[in-house]
Amino acid sequence: MKEMGIPVIDFGELNGEERSKTMDLLHQACEKWGFFQVENHGIDKQLMEKVKQLINKYYEENLKESFYKSEMAKSLEQDITSEKDWESSFFIWHRPTSNIEDIPNLSDDLRITMNEYIPQLIKMAEKLSELMCENLGLKKGYIKDAFCAGKGPSVGTKVAKYPQCPQPELVRGLREHTDAGGIILLLQDDQVPGLEFFKDGEWVAIPPSKNNRIFVNIGDQVEVLSNGRYKSVLHRVMADKNGSRLSIATFYNPAGDAIISPAPRLLYPNHVRFQDYLKFYATTKFSDKGRRFESMKQIA
Repeated sequence: MKEMGIPVIDFGELNGEERSKTMDLLHQACEKWGFFQVENHGIDKQLMEKVKQLINKYYEENLKESFYKSEMAKSLEQDITSEKDWESSFFIWHRPTSNIEDIPNLSDDLRITMNEYIPQLIKMAEKLSELMCENLGLKKGYIKDAFCAGKGPSVGTKVAKYPQCPQPELVRGLREHTDAGGIILLLQDDQVPGLEFFKDGEWVAIPPSKNNRIFVNIGDQVEVLSNGRYKSVLHRVMADKNGSRLSIATFYNPAGDAIISPAPRLLYPNHVRFQDYLKFYATTKFSDKGRRFESMKQIA
């Protein structure tokens, strides 16, 4: 198990002398890592604490007992390895329509708090999308427009607890996967570890979030849209013998009928005859290669 200095993007440095350095760090994080942390993100930290507190309370009062009575939990008592995930979770849709009123036993306080929290998170996701576009050389709203398909993005939150596990060697909290969507913003436990990402052939342990940093990872659709420049990375959750881990992951995804393709600006020239390329190369050999490729796209 490897521990690394996970990139930390400070939004507070985007408006000062450190902007160029911060943008470069974000670009490297998206290209080489596929995940990073954000601090000074502008989301109300008291609100974040309240979200965590109320979700933990909901789990204790409504989900914990039934989880430990489940067939999967009982199977571990018999030393049977499980191919299921050691998690207790539910999903809240926010956009384009909300299902928060349909989830049983949610308190009014939790509903109101989530409805205050999510718009701030969407604002952060859209800011990140604009910064990614800037780094990729795309127009500012390219990702947002691609995701919206004329009606706005799809936004939802997976609320999960990874309960304390008596035999973590027999089960995963959540099996290895990449995320299908766009930009994932995670409000996670500040005490209990378990999240791991795959980098350079090894699993990297993601420590619990301190100071209410938001952990961000890139989904499959951003990898597609960026033509592979930005990476959607395998990750998993390990079960823990000593504590229950909280995970509140909000997905900023394309609308269901959005058509996602690589941005033409990021594609290589194609269907170009080599002799035509050589002819153009002869006059541009000592110029910038990127500009030459752009010109060849126009010629093709």
